[in-house]
Amino acid sequence: MAQSFGLIGLAVMGENLALNVERNGFPISVYNRTSTVTEKFAATRAQGKNVQATYSLEEFVQSLDRPRKILVMVKAGGPVDAVIGQLKPLLDEGDMIIDGGNSLYTDTERRVKELEAVNLRFMGMGVSGGEDGALNGPSLMPGGTAAAYEAMEPIVTKIAAQVDDGPCVTYIGPGGSGHYVKMVHNGIEYGDMQLIAEAYDLLKNVGGLTPMQLHEVFSEWNTTEELDSFLIEITADIFRKIDSETNEPLVDMVLDAAKQKGTGKWTVETSLDLGVSIPTIIAAVNARIMSSIKAERVAASKQLSGPGISKVDGDLKTFVNMVRDALYCSKICSYAQGMALLSRASKEFDYNLNLSETARIWKGGCIIRARFLNKIKDAFNEDPQLPNLLLAPEFKQTILDRQSAWREVVITAAKNGIPVPAFSASLDYFDSYRSAVLPQNLTQAQRDYFGAHTYERVDRPRGEFFHTDWDAPEAVVTGSRS
Repeated sequence: MAQSFGLIGLAVMGENLALNVERNGFPISVYNRTSTVTEKFAATRAQGKNVQATYSLEEFVQSLDRPRKILVMVKAGGPVDAVIGQLKPLLDEGDMIIDGGNSLYTDTERRVKELEAVNLRFMGMGVSGGEDGALNGPSLMPGGTAAAYEAMEPIVTKIAAQVDDGPCVTYIGPGGSGHYVKMVHNGIEYGDMQLIAEAYDLLKNVGGLTPMQLHEVFSEWNTTEELDSFLIEITADIFRKIDSETNEPLVDMVLDAAKQKGTGKWTVETSLDLGVSIPTIIAAVNARIMSSIKAERVAASKQLSGPGISKVDGDLKTFVNMVRDALYCSKICSYAQGMALLSRASKEFDYNLNLSETARIWKGGCIIRARFLNKIKDAFNEDPQLPNLLLAPEFKQTILDRQSAWREVVITAAKNGIPVPAFSASLDYFDSYRSAVLPQNLTQAQRDYFGAHTYERVDRPRGEFFHTDWDAPEAVVTGSRS
């Protein structure tokens, strides 16, 4: 009897997804380029389950029920194209390939067009949740044709994380939209992680909190409606782990040099291409880059001095609460930036994204899952054309109520020489967005002075452009309508 689903690539995510699919009632065939990996999986985790191990692509394809549905879990880029190239001659009209890796959305756009042109279906599906999510229910972001999603829907709705309002999967949209949404999800994740790191830095170095005290603080924060989330939960867990070799808190033994896989960088690049401001996410990417030059920073620390750190003098609980408020306000700004980027991309690429549904499917399974995503879902449900989350009534009032604490925390960091690039970028974003007048009138005047780039006037309609000969004895203004 033929298997109803196939999976290629038995690394950790692939193995766990295969077991998830089988557990939910879909017999599965698996294939890995290295046969020993397949053999080990079949003899251990897959033993006794409805998992058929195959050792050639021909055997793999022939083992599947038609129309075939094949999930590819290999490294993004060339490896995905290589697998597709090997599969194409073996497939029949109507068969489907699903790329579940972190592929660049433009690659997915290309693959959809190429495969649909020869009557094969292709979907790019973002998968978030790490190895635990892959096994027990991830957040899934599938993009491609509506017909392709319809064929996949019975499977993905079963294997996705389940929350109070349904499975954490929805049809994202056409082309590369699924991978685009996953990319921005990861950008928001970068922002979240950096903001939490900055809160930790302040609480440790200004507040003087020990790892066990930090565990207690983050555990308490994880009970609140604002900060209850997977990332806060695991952060609390991290602080109580003791290193078996040194008997010291393990977090203190971890080198402060963070890595990245590329989705954060891609998010920054697309934001620049589309002209969307995402300073918190950019700051988070930059922070990882700065952390990576560890030896250079150590050398610089011996030559470049700053202010000494002054511990909290007074009510420590008040300081902890101020950092909590700064973290939440900054988090709102980070998500506002991510959703604004998705909104712009939706219009630019004709994705027709449903931002309320996007927030909903992030409530479970994925790395940024958090209780406050309910509020984001509701905000876009109430106003699908909401230009920015900062204007949603609840988020607006939250920041207005807590901004004094937020500002005080950024001031405290600056006075103590503690870098808080994401806290600062979030506050700058808020202050810029709420400003009716910014100093870029001078920037535009400079551009017109040295490059004749023209400018618009505050006393004329938008779309009317002027140029001035700025170094003439008297300013000569010429106008043109564009």
